Amino acid sequence: MELADAYAVVKWLHIGLGAVALGGFWSAGLSRKGGALHRRVGQAFALAMAGIIVTGVPMAGYALHRGHPVTAAFLAYLLVITATGVWSGWRAIADKRDVRAYTGPVFVALAALSFASGAAMLALGLAKGHPLLIGFSAIGLGIGASMLRKRRNRDALAARPRWWMIEHYNAMIGNGVAVHIAFLGIGLPRLLPMLGGATLQQLAWFGPLAVALAAKLWADRRWGAQHIAPKKESAQR
Repeated sequence: MELADAYAVVKWLHIGLGAVALGGFWSAGLSRKGGALHRRVGQAFALAMAGIIVTGVPMAGYALHRGHPVTAAFLAYLLVITATGVWSGWRAIADKRDVRAYTGPVFVALAALSFASGAAMLALGLAKGHPLLIGFSAIGLGIGASMLRKRRNRDALAARPRWWMIEHYNAMIGNGVAVHIAFLGIGLPRLLPMLGGATLQQLAWFGPLAVALAAKLWADRRWGAQHIAPKKESAQR
């Protein structure tokens, strides 16, 4: 099998997994939280996202092989922040009784990698004058800095009521952004070429980010919790 044929197989597998992930995201999001359906479709979503990450690696390599280093670097960056979100969404539930396990070596490694890749995208975007790279670099920088801060203050994180739920839905919102950007910015224009164009492409890339921010604010109001009062303050009462 020639390289181009192998790439086509990987690409279509990647697209198929993306369709499964898109359906799984909305099924999990609209089902009762913590229910059997929510857990099952959530597991299917996580597996599909893992497959997307695995198939995305050779796709980034193929872009580099074809002489598109900027595209390859950006795809690799997206894989890093997507992998971070998938891992966090999974482990937040698995480690909900042990914040130290959650914020262990893998957590720190992904945090550092997200921050470093975000910094690399910022430098590349400034060098190339590419607003998309510059704008999206903030995601990796923000994720990495936030995770490292949580690692340094993990006792304070553990003191937050339902900290694991907050970590889970924040990660899942981020995963949803990745899925929708892939669909709106890459998949849909290929299915419906009339939807192409620079303006629509910018909306496809940055629109999901705006919706995600609104979703996070709504989720924080519904499920987010304030920090528990410090012990010395409780002792004074």
